[in-house]
Amino acid sequence: MAKTVLMVDDQPNIRTLVQMYLEQEGFRVVTAANGREALFLARQERPDLIILDLMMPEMDGYDFIRAHRRERDTPVIMLTARIEENDRVLGLELGADDYVSKPFSPRELAARVRAVLRRLERDTDAGEIIRVGGITLDEPAHRVLVEEQPVDLTPTEFDLLAILMHTPGRAFSRGELLDRLQGGAMEGVERTIDVHVRNLRTKIESDPRQPRYIETVYGIGYRFVTE
Repeated sequence: MAKTVLMVDDQPNIRTLVQMYLEQEGFRVVTAANGREALFLARQERPDLIILDLMMPEMDGYDFIRAHRRERDTPVIMLTARIEENDRVLGLELGADDYVSKPFSPRELAARVRAVLRRLERDTDAGEIIRVGGITLDEPAHRVLVEEQPVDLTPTEFDLLAILMHTPGRAFSRGELLDRLQGGAMEGVERTIDVHVRNLRTKIESDPRQPRYIETVYGIGYRFVTE
């Protein structure tokens, strides 16, 4: 069955371009012109992935992410024409998984979509359950427990935690983590990893300012600590 992508942008030409290209790639695409319409369609269609413009009338992308993340953890790729890094960081902090800057290549966007969906399929197919300290990462169920309590993670946060927990004690550079998350689909910004790690720490650490599990390796990146 074809994967469903919800494309949200207030510019009809961009919606049409992305829809035509992704449908040629075998995806089912539904479109929305603003965040309010997108919320309705997300509830009705339950898409596998959302491509989301940030600057839209009625309800912008930021407010959409805030509302949608309270209901589902659908992976979200932001489209943004803004060049300020803080705008991108805000979207990531709110729960977006990645971003693509306008103007963009439809081919590159499709590659990013496939990379995100492959990660989700790989997580579902994997049969491993990892337990370290008070954290349980259940890959088949795509679920994380901290001290036996379920924790809601975005797909990217889940994948980042899985990468670190599979090889505890190993220091990963930001570039390596970014490459593993994106699958080499497009060039990204390494600060993206810092934002995801910060979000992850707030969800799994009792004191994010003094993390027990995800340790910063200065000058390199991060590692998962078992003791």
